Amino acid sequence: MTLSLGLYLRSPVFLTWLMLIFLIISMTISVMVGAVTISPLTVWKIALSKLSFIEPHIIADWSRAEQQIIWEIRFPRVILAAVVGAGLALVGVVIQALVRNSLADPYILGVSSGASVGATLVIIFGAFSAFGQFALSTAAFGGALFSVLLVFILSQVQGRISTVRLLLAGIAVSMMLSAITSYIVISAPREEGIRDAMFWMMGSVAGAKWSQLPIPLLSLLLAFIILKLIARPLNLMLMGEDAAATLGIDSQMLKKWLILLTALLTGVLVSVSGAIGFIGLMVPHMVRLVVGSNHRYVLPLSALLGAIFLIWSDLIARTIVAPQELPIGIITALCGGPFFIWLLRKSSYSFGEDGEK
Repeated sequence: MTLSLGLYLRSPVFLTWLMLIFLIISMTISVMVGAVTISPLTVWKIALSKLSFIEPHIIADWSRAEQQIIWEIRFPRVILAAVVGAGLALVGVVIQALVRNSLADPYILGVSSGASVGATLVIIFGAFSAFGQFALSTAAFGGALFSVLLVFILSQVQGRISTVRLLLAGIAVSMMLSAITSYIVISAPREEGIRDAMFWMMGSVAGAKWSQLPIPLLSLLLAFIILKLIARPLNLMLMGEDAAATLGIDSQMLKKWLILLTALLTGVLVSVSGAIGFIGLMVPHMVRLVVGSNHRYVLPLSALLGAIFLIWSDLIARTIVAPQELPIGIITALCGGPFFIWLLRKSSYSFGEDGEK
């Protein structure tokens, strides 16, 4: 009886429902807490009042200020944190499957460094002003896409992507683009620009608006659907390219599409939230410890856990030194650094010609 209960509690279906419930609770707490604390009942009454078929049945017993705080400031922020957390976790799952190493991280492809170059040009020098309010997002996305295409080109050997070259190209491109970013920052004509650039480079969802949400949300949903449809090929990739090929998987073509998909998703997310590290490293590994390596379960559970983790990270970032606010990247690094050290000591990884463990 005890064994059956233990197996049920570890089942993917139970864990999915448990995380969905905890995600809703986390969102509620995050919207409630702040300089002005608002009751959970008021939070959801205001949210549900935005639905036309429910609005007539809700008595509006809240103030205009409460509605402004909840609907215009906190809800977009919490939803953006959930979307970014879920997306970065999904990217982490895919990158770790690609290189067959749980120490891999989404930013191994140089996406963060490329986005930082574009973003700092906008923040410090006002570049891409023709795009108006979308200048920062456009520049960050363009920089991310450029860096990934460069890594993609450098990692190919006779039309085939080498895993080792992918890792080394990602590291090299990241270092070069980080150097360019540093030069841009120290060349800033005003001190405020340096602070704004550093804050963005550490990640933040403070400026979230409803108008920002559709593109990241649609990108996340599209990527999740595609990845769920190719969960079996992802599972086969873990067995090695030769084993995957014998089972009818074109691993080279799959690699190219996965690199493009993860680059686009990460570029979209980084463009609206800045560079937030360690989520793609920690979350997939934690999920695999519980449910194993089957991507049918790893993908949805990683997305949910990533969303929950970033919501709580954002809540801590904006309350721990209130009224000041920390970049989320500081909180995720404080969690991710020790986790990475533990993972490194727990496991022994070495790379051969093909990048296997």
